[in-house]
Amino acid sequence: MNYVEVIIEIEPFSDDYADLVIAQIEELPYESFATENGCLKAYIPEEKYSSGDLRALLSAFTNSPDFRLKSRASLIHEQNWNILWESNFPPISIGGKCTIKASFHKGLPKTKYTITIDPKMAFGTGHHQTTSLMVESLLEAEVKDKRLLDVGCGTGILSILAAKMGAVAPVHAIDIDPVAVASTEENVKKNRVQGGVVAFCGDASLIQTGRYDILLANINRNIILQDIGTYSGALTASGRLYISGFYSEDLPMILEEAKKCSLEFVRERRRDNWMAAELKKVD
Repeated sequence: MNYVEVIIEIEPFSDDYADLVIAQIEELPYESFATENGCLKAYIPEEKYSSGDLRALLSAFTNSPDFRLKSRASLIHEQNWNILWESNFPPISIGGKCTIKASFHKGLPKTKYTITIDPKMAFGTGHHQTTSLMVESLLEAEVKDKRLLDVGCGTGILSILAAKMGAVAPVHAIDIDPVAVASTEENVKKNRVQGGVVAFCGDASLIQTGRYDILLANINRNIILQDIGTYSGALTASGRLYISGFYSEDLPMILEEAKKCSLEFVRERRRDNWMAAELKKVD
């Protein structure tokens, strides 16, 4: 499949402004977003791309007093897709315990856990601050023999790591994006944890009550606020909820809502302005 890469220059650039642009255009069928060098990159199948639709939505920012936009688009042929990921996806080591790499990376130093992914169009290579924060949290958690759910699984990194750490099989992974579900299933096979992870396409309505010891949700502030009651209901007594995908200034409102849902704050992690938090189910 061919894709169109849309590069949106944001001047001055900030993650907040990039999030505003994503929120404006996400009704279009873009399958992935990334930020790099002061630009927002968006990817969409060639047959679904409409320059007119994009211009119409971006016109909402024409008179913005805060930032200016400039966009351009280019075609990425199917045979070039892996080359693109190879150039943009260096291997990483998190906490000295977990290496995240692509299948074309060879001869890397060994760590306790190695996860091989081919991200394609699904979100999650471990390079984004929120993913690495969640990996760090999971590496320090008591995962062995725990029942675990990964909401917004993306490429399946967290689910695969949990399976390798000895979580009760199968780890359940959920994402509303069928591309993410397919990517997770493919990466589960690459990491030889078949039977250790099962992925479902859907939203929080799929979550079962009182089933999980650990729930992971690396999504965004609004979805967390909307679904945190469901997350709490899914946890067993003293179960742990690990959340990320939001900024440090969002934490107070999330904790206020969490308290209403019988969740107690345990600790936080920060990287740049991104944050992850651990919450505990209380009576």
